[in-house]
Amino acid sequence: MKHGLYVMPHVQSIREAFAEASSFLDKSGCNEPQRSSQLLLEHVLGVSGAAYYMALADPFPAELREAWETAVSRRAAGEPVQYITGEQEFYGRVFEVTPDVLIPRPETELLVEAILKYGAELWPDGLVYAPGGEARTGMHAAGEPAAAEMAGGIASARREGDAAGAYQPRPLAAVDIGAGSGAISVTLAAEAPAWRVCAGDISPGALAVAARNASRHGAAVDLRLGDLLEPFAGMETDILVSNPPYIPGGDIAGLQREVRDHEPRTALDGGDDGLDPYRRMMEQLPLLPAAPRLVGFELGQGQAGEVAALLRAAGHWNEIVTIDDLAGIPRHVLGIAR
Repeated sequence: MKHGLYVMPHVQSIREAFAEASSFLDKSGCNEPQRSSQLLLEHVLGVSGAAYYMALADPFPAELREAWETAVSRRAAGEPVQYITGEQEFYGRVFEVTPDVLIPRPETELLVEAILKYGAELWPDGLVYAPGGEARTGMHAAGEPAAAEMAGGIASARREGDAAGAYQPRPLAAVDIGAGSGAISVTLAAEAPAWRVCAGDISPGALAVAARNASRHGAAVDLRLGDLLEPFAGMETDILVSNPPYIPGGDIAGLQREVRDHEPRTALDGGDDGLDPYRRMMEQLPLLPAAPRLVGFELGQGQAGEVAALLRAAGHWNEIVTIDDLAGIPRHVLGIAR
């Protein structure tokens, strides 16, 4: 048996196949070998959940032996389970993933959750009321508008706009930079259907995956090919969200093999210090008619302070929010213009 090449021994049941593969993957240095074995078995057998556990005592289907050996061999060689099965769950939906895209992570769900939360606060009905912009409200000295004043200001702007014919409401425009699989943009479009959601990526392969995921979930997403904000030049943008490449280039060699050898480097490499994409997005803000009122970025460990400083230096957002991931690591920074 060559390293990484799995040859299935004679087994009687699916349970035995699971145990044998788990042992093989463990010896091959795979993370979570039992979890990997279960996910691959569910994929090969075409079952999941309760159906999988009910099938454990069944004989292993002889006709699936080759597919099983191939799947286990690929995992033993370090390929992520998600690329073998072609799927990853995100925010309660199953997304197609290929080696053209970064595998969606659970922590990114927290970024989506925050964007939906603050988006609903700033634009309760998903509409922007202003001639080419939005109806802004007064600012208190502490930087926090009172809720009653905010509601009254928007209502007043709508009434005045209706009377003068000046305020033409338009859908809130949210732009996702670095679409990848479409996990962020498709989720935003599905969860907030009143919004106009757009997403850009420099990779045609990634955009193809995102398009299939948008179709799969019935989400309307305007997908554009290009570098960072360039595809959206001249477009009114109310929300800017991004999970850009943020790993310092010199650190990539030390990543787990599943990431280093299989996920797209263009989705990982953030330059010498990992902050290049954030700097460039700030530099490209003049491409937009006005700075977005809400921006949200995912970032790497230890980068929150520097990314927050970039947002403060830009001068467009009077409230900066940092959000920790489930491990307590500052993982997201948001800028809000109240």
